[in-house]
Amino acid sequence: MKIYNTLTREKEEFIPIKPAEARVYACGPTVYNYIHIGNARPMVIFDILRRYLEYRGYHVFFAQNFTDVDDKMIRRANEEGTTVAEVAEKYIAAYREDAKGLHVQEATFHPRATENIPDIIALIQSLEKKGYAYASEGDVYFRAHAFKEYGKLSHQPLEDLEAGARVDVSERKENPVDFALWKAAKPGEPSWESPWGKGRPGWHIECSAMARHFLGETIDIHGGGQDLIFPHHENEIAQSECANDVPFAHYWMHNGYINIDNRKMSKSLGNFFTVRDVAKLYGYEPIRFLMLSAQYRTPINYSDAVMEQSVAALDRLYHCKDALKDALQDTAAGLAETHEADTQALAAWKDKFDAAMDDDLNTADALSVLFELVKEINTRLAGGQATVGWLQGASALFGTFCEVLGLLYERKEQTIDSDVEALIEQRQQARKAKDFKTADSIRDELSARGIELKDTPQGVKWAYKKSE
Repeated sequence: MKIYNTLTREKEEFIPIKPAEARVYACGPTVYNYIHIGNARPMVIFDILRRYLEYRGYHVFFAQNFTDVDDKMIRRANEEGTTVAEVAEKYIAAYREDAKGLHVQEATFHPRATENIPDIIALIQSLEKKGYAYASEGDVYFRAHAFKEYGKLSHQPLEDLEAGARVDVSERKENPVDFALWKAAKPGEPSWESPWGKGRPGWHIECSAMARHFLGETIDIHGGGQDLIFPHHENEIAQSECANDVPFAHYWMHNGYINIDNRKMSKSLGNFFTVRDVAKLYGYEPIRFLMLSAQYRTPINYSDAVMEQSVAALDRLYHCKDALKDALQDTAAGLAETHEADTQALAAWKDKFDAAMDDDLNTADALSVLFELVKEINTRLAGGQATVGWLQGASALFGTFCEVLGLLYERKEQTIDSDVEALIEQRQQARKAKDFKTADSIRDELSARGIELKDTPQGVKWAYKKSE
């Protein structure tokens, strides 16, 4: 498996620190609001990464944090007339609800900044002891110039960063590019006791401390959105490597942006959508499908037309799933036994899927393989060319591909009442007796009740009509 490493700007073979084990940290949300459509992309992408690594036999330790104290949360608490802790609880619950809707698995570790203050303080103390950090009027700052490799992730020389820094950010800093590790308490803000007085952690230090605590000083993969490369991840590298004297992460993965109707998403432009608002229109699963429709590093364009295409694509997958189930349940199909050629053909599909995912998690190509398999399944079923063994193998492969991609989870098994079953049976008997008037009348009655019938070689099939 090859991963594009933001640090080296090259695709590199994934070689974990420990055989058959992968330690992954993905930056989670600052929980002051409902997650928007852009937040959904890293959630889904790193869920796919985890699923694929597990599919390849790795035991994955996956950590994703909640930033549950910062300036945005303090402002939101003041706006809502509540506490920062209550804001955190409200939006963490909302995040979990949306994550479940997107079929994102629970992380192995979901640490919160406020629950790891001792680790954060210990990390800052070690940086101060080594001369990488300094206290100033209750704040503590990291000396960016002290880390000679500062800028290596974003590939920006420190001189350029310094030139672009705002000199008036804080008079407490030795240098404008220095960043806060600890912030002195202000009236009415949450704070904790520390060697520098009461205060709270800076944004960057929390991830370094929690990654070290839950995954170790060096991890395999660190990921997040493209917007986190600088300054967040750049600062994480600086403080972690200066404190621990070892590389922080071997591979850095960053997903691309999401545009709305080919324009950057922005509240000021009025094109800002939360995940739950979009889910009300289309369901959660089409959102997940959208995130897989392009290779994770490339931009994605969100629009009503694109979402409708996602819905249609999922319909095709669900139809194939149903067709496979029906064919395998049909004992009167008279299908022949499997052949060696069928086994080889199925193995080739798996190889193509694996090759796509091994190429820097190319879900777009993996989806293409899945739909090529769907076309083959439909063609064989329509032409009566599917053997029992091929059908069983194709069904298993189809299910595996969908499981790795985290698809086909939203629609539940549909059931009908006994009186509806009786009407369907009456219609079948009427058709056998060539009483087509009665058969059509029953079809119309069922249609009025929202049930569509379809006559197939394997018998009559029913489904609830889609709501308009």
